[in-house]
Amino acid sequence: MQSKNDQISELTELNEELENYFSNTIIPQLFVDANLRLRKFTPPAMKQFKLRDEYIGKPLEEIAETFRYPTIIENIETVIECGEILEKEIQTIDRDWFQMNIIPYKIKSKGTTNGVIITFVDITPRIRDLKEQEKMIAEHELLLDTIAHDIKQPINTLGLTIELIKKLSPEQSDRFPKLIDKLESGLSAMKTVVDGLGDTRLQPTGYQASEELLDLQNIIEDVRLTLSQQISERKAMIKLDLKDPQITFVRRKLRSALYNLISNAIKYTPMEIRPEVTISSKLEEGHMTICVTDNGIGISDAHQKLIFEKFERIQTSVDGTGVGLYLVNAIFTSAGGTISVESEVGKGSTFKIILKDTSASASH
Repeated sequence: MQSKNDQISELTELNEELENYFSNTIIPQLFVDANLRLRKFTPPAMKQFKLRDEYIGKPLEEIAETFRYPTIIENIETVIECGEILEKEIQTIDRDWFQMNIIPYKIKSKGTTNGVIITFVDITPRIRDLKEQEKMIAEHELLLDTIAHDIKQPINTLGLTIELIKKLSPEQSDRFPKLIDKLESGLSAMKTVVDGLGDTRLQPTGYQASEELLDLQNIIEDVRLTLSQQISERKAMIKLDLKDPQITFVRRKLRSALYNLISNAIKYTPMEIRPEVTISSKLEEGHMTICVTDNGIGISDAHQKLIFEKFERIQTSVDGTGVGLYLVNAIFTSAGGTISVESEVGKGSTFKIILKDTSASASH
């Protein structure tokens, strides 16, 4: 049998080894006893959570806010009660991310849990990388959806025009100039979409094209030219009320969103009515508000909740894919904005876009 002095010496040696480990580890660690009192912590934990030596022996509830993670006590209690390791990714209130492991400290001879050891591994850079990757994937998908949607109409126009040309007889040659104009219009629209894709690929961040200070009137004029055939055929009136025309946004995205809204406004106006589309903009309390108002068929209250869903089509009598308004919604919400609709069946619709105004900072 060991003498009392030998036992004391062995315990002292074990304690020194434990102290040496806690002093030299590079991982933030805590030792909390079964009474939820802080017993030890490593220097990295002291630095990461601003712990002080006088916290040793204090109930954790008195210093819990130091860890900036509201449910840490509940998690510790769960581990002490069940005796199982708890592993989870947590975010502190200052938005740092950690892989937290709470390991039960068991006394085998008694079969009890006498506390826990908690380790924290900073995974903030990894989480941020993952979020950036997710954002890029979402941007990629949105870009593909936008291209597929925006290029469909000019392709259809080209196809129909070519079919008409094939059916013309020599005596109908006077119709050639008008049909050639339609071909050129369709090709121009496709070129705009393709050029937008090319500009995006040249950006250093890949599919995430950079924002720039834009003039709404110029963007709308570009859309007007692209939709010239549709506007001409329906004799549509495009009115502008741009009290504040400057906005900071990604050119391709803003053009695509307005293209969809204006095209829909014309397309969903009854044939016996001349389409009238009004685009307005103004700054309100640090936000840019853009409204697109039409005199079309309107949207019922029940359908207003569905129109921004992908592949959701309210009117099947008009050509479409159910993607346009989904894309518009995705474009503005991904930029931190919102889009809503006010409408009444038979009395037209107003799509209201609200974006944070960054034009002032962008111009400096």
